[in-house]
Amino acid sequence: MKKLLFLIVLSTVLSCKQKITDTDISNLNGYWEIEKVELPDGEKKEYKVNETIDFFKVEQNKGFRKKVVPQLDGTYLTNDVQEDVVVVLKEGEAKLQYKTTYASWEEEIIELTKDKLVVKNQQEIAYYYKRPMKFSIK
Repeated sequence: MKKLLFLIVLSTVLSCKQKITDTDISNLNGYWEIEKVELPDGEKKEYKVNETIDFFKVEQNKGFRKKVVPQLDGTYLTNDVQEDVVVVLKEGEAKLQYKTTYASWEEEIIELTKDKLVVKNQQEIAYYYKRPMKFSIK
């Protein structure tokens, strides 16, 4: 009985992770707003308001990520600082490999849909993103 329960729990945990395909990667493009961060110990930090938003542009598994600042007129303020990104797909898993002049690091894509992005870094910190709501004050 314990073995059966263990197998059920194990399959549930393993099935929570999405198999990422080339087709899914196109969903990465565009603007993403951080919704919450989950630490390895289970602690969560919710983000109600974001001063910056991430913008991804990826074609043929190469591209960049930039931090942009939403403006009251609905536009985004940006600068020339960006992180180069390479998407590595292997056996249903996808990793984002980032590189700047000063550092390089990697994140695993846990879930990627049109409206949701979840990535986990090498420190086992999970970042949950959503598409930002469009707004404008004119």
